[in-house]
Amino acid sequence: MRLAFLLCAIINLTAYGADPKYPVMLIPAALKENANVVIRHEEMIFKIISKSRAIYSVKSAYTILNDKGRRFASEVVPYDKLSKINRFNATAYDALGKQIKKLKNSDIYDQSAFDGFSLYSDNRIKVADVTQNVYPYTVEFEYEIEYKSLFFIPSYIPLYSEKVSLEKSSYTLIFPKELEPRYQTQNVSQEVSRKKTSDGQESLTWSFENISPLQFELNGPLREDLVARISVAPSSFSYEGYEGTMNSWDSFGQWISSLNKGRDVLPAETVQKIKQLTAPLNSTEEKVKAVYNYMQNKTRYVSIQLGIGGHQPFEASVVDNTGYGDCKALSNYTVAMLAAAGIKANYVLINAGDNQPEMKIDFPSSQFNHVIAAVPNGADTLWLECTSQTNPFGWMGSFTGNRYALMITEQGGKVVRTPAYHAEVNTQMRKASVNLDLNGNAKASVKTVYAGLQYENNSLDAVINKQADDHKKWIQNNTQIPSFDVGKFSFKNNKNKIPSAEVEVEYTLNRLATVNGKRIFLTPNLMNRMGYIPEKLEKRNTNIVLRTPYLDIDTIEYTIPEIIYPEFVPEPVKIKSRFGEYEASYQLDQGKVIYIRRIKMNKGEFPAESYTEFQEFYKNVNKADQAKIVFVNKT
Repeated sequence: MRLAFLLCAIINLTAYGADPKYPVMLIPAALKENANVVIRHEEMIFKIISKSRAIYSVKSAYTILNDKGRRFASEVVPYDKLSKINRFNATAYDALGKQIKKLKNSDIYDQSAFDGFSLYSDNRIKVADVTQNVYPYTVEFEYEIEYKSLFFIPSYIPLYSEKVSLEKSSYTLIFPKELEPRYQTQNVSQEVSRKKTSDGQESLTWSFENISPLQFELNGPLREDLVARISVAPSSFSYEGYEGTMNSWDSFGQWISSLNKGRDVLPAETVQKIKQLTAPLNSTEEKVKAVYNYMQNKTRYVSIQLGIGGHQPFEASVVDNTGYGDCKALSNYTVAMLAAAGIKANYVLINAGDNQPEMKIDFPSSQFNHVIAAVPNGADTLWLECTSQTNPFGWMGSFTGNRYALMITEQGGKVVRTPAYHAEVNTQMRKASVNLDLNGNAKASVKTVYAGLQYENNSLDAVINKQADDHKKWIQNNTQIPSFDVGKFSFKNNKNKIPSAEVEVEYTLNRLATVNGKRIFLTPNLMNRMGYIPEKLEKRNTNIVLRTPYLDIDTIEYTIPEIIYPEFVPEPVKIKSRFGEYEASYQLDQGKVIYIRRIKMNKGEFPAESYTEFQEFYKNVNKADQAKIVFVNKT
């Protein structure tokens, strides 16, 4: 009945001259299942005109089924001085396909793309919003961007978000034969269609149809590694007069070198100062550390996003004079100062950030968002993060550690890898003395040393450089004890190449143990209990990925009143699997109970078939962490 009504309504619209677009009833049922949004139509066309000019045309339509999909009702289009938006249209249609809203140019917001930390930026955005209050409805966006550079060609990902399905889409590249771009596909089974256009250009088109919503599993591969993706890069290009090629990492590195050429000159007095600073020091590492500390004390980080300035550093002399710069400028400045000390250092491009996808080392292209410096030092390499005034010397951490990067050399570009941090250095070592009374209350003195990647736990690496109020707040937010008051506390920052933070706290613990008649029930694992158990699944589809290896050792010494004695003490526990190892033991010694817990988690990718074992490991650790000792009052 409802279907017949909708058909009649659509026929009536057509009869009165209205041409319904994207009626919801025509969406296949399978695409609406488990979806908040259906991509009805998406067409992306990137047309290369020359080395320094291209046009990107986009037309997309989304049917928004419910409130959870409302973010698709607005479109944000960025531009800057090297690009302009030639047109931008936005229209909304009701469930029948009748137009209910069309934005005028004055309805489209044009504003600075302020990111909160860039000092200089020419990035701007236009925003079109056609949100409606009655569901379902469909939105359609059309825009065209003209680029004055061929340095970057947009990738295409048909589906990225969960709860979104796709009815039909295509991605087309149009180009003159001599400027044919390179491409690489990931998880794409569709064949590319190659044709000649009417004006004699070449074209490549990928088409996609009827894709159900994606579902990403916890503890799985990165989303970026699971989605279908078409990555594209130019072979040759021009960027504000700087011509280059990207056919190899060497040629890409040579182009970066051309941007940096002549920008490493320092004032004579600074060169002299650096020589005096490093002359008394013996080893290369000592000298590099002295220059690094000098740079940190003299400069501060600001972001610069102005045209070629998004890729080209300020001159070293400008940084020396002003005391600030972005990652490119500060790294270039550091490399220049090291050269003044007679030390060869390199400018390094990297994709920074936690849990970033791996650099595609077999696909030379612009894959970077950050710059660091590196000093080859025999079998070792000293890595320098130049944008932080507080970063420990040589520490890459989760921001830039354990990933490929591009080192710029005299020959061009060389793919390198930054340090990985293993479980044995990513440690949390805790020792606690706890005095328990007959009412189940306690006083505790706890010292925890966080090292390696655990130095960054809950932003500890940043908080440790702040004030006492921030320290106390960090303790309060990161103490896993149900009821406590914080007394004296202290933080100590050990800024070694593998840094560590020592946190000492005195706690008053109310109702730490439960008293029931003559018995006292105590969970000896004071503050490091495994709270996570993976959900039970009928079938696991993707591999299990554990990204951060670590080692925790907790030694908790309880002093108990003389008039109570342990009635029940759990048996020691040992759990071993491919995912990690766990041990818990209990020692009784003249009015004391000593609890020792050790857990080591491995890094790796494990087959989906091992999921039951994975869940069982966490379940067993959780159970062991909840074990209780039972004391009885002698009186």
